[in-house]
Amino acid sequence: MKKWISYGAVAVTAAFLFSIRPVSAADISRYGASVTATQEQSPWQIRVRALGVMPRDDGKIYGIADSGLEFSKTMVPEVDITYYITDNLAAELILATSYSYINGAGSLDSFGNIGRAWFLPPTLTLQYHFTDYGRFKPYIGAGVNYTIFYNERGNRRPMETGRIHGLNIGNTWGGAVQVGFDYMLDRHLGLNFDIKKLYLRPDFDAMLDGKLISGKAKLDPWLIGAGITYRF
Repeated sequence: MKKWISYGAVAVTAAFLFSIRPVSAADISRYGASVTATQEQSPWQIRVRALGVMPRDDGKIYGIADSGLEFSKTMVPEVDITYYITDNLAAELILATSYSYINGAGSLDSFGNIGRAWFLPPTLTLQYHFTDYGRFKPYIGAGVNYTIFYNERGNRRPMETGRIHGLNIGNTWGGAVQVGFDYMLDRHLGLNFDIKKLYLRPDFDAMLDGKLISGKAKLDPWLIGAGITYRF
């Protein structure tokens, strides 16, 4: 009886071994792709930054010789949304709003504060991300912005040179360039540093003691931000 049990065990073992086929390259490819798919990240990413807005001090009022303009610097929050088209190529929408006090310069120095305006410059950039540096992920980008000015306010207080009111700054298109990096702490969370340059030169007009004046503000601000990246 033991002899037959032994023969049976050998037969079952042999049948089992012959039923196992070698793992093919197709199997490895299929199973590997399955594992990789579970590890792929979402193409969506969001960043939140503290943003320093530093406009260029340049501009003029037409018809006034040696006129100049100066603009105050501000610190504001910024949110941007990124969509990865490929591992290297991404599109980013940058959203922030800021304000600036406008002061006279040059022959307008005696005006002091001319007014204040808020601006919203939504900016869309196309970025190239370098992926060969591990956790350190630098990128460059370029794109366009459309800047909307709102809540413009002329300084109506009496001045030696008169009163300014009815300040109106025209919305305008402009270019944008960008460089920055993420340092990823894990697959999702990272630290970000980013520098952008907007080319922003709106026309404006206002009333000075009942007389219409107009000019151009050459803001061209640097936007320097630092914050947190989250990759979904």
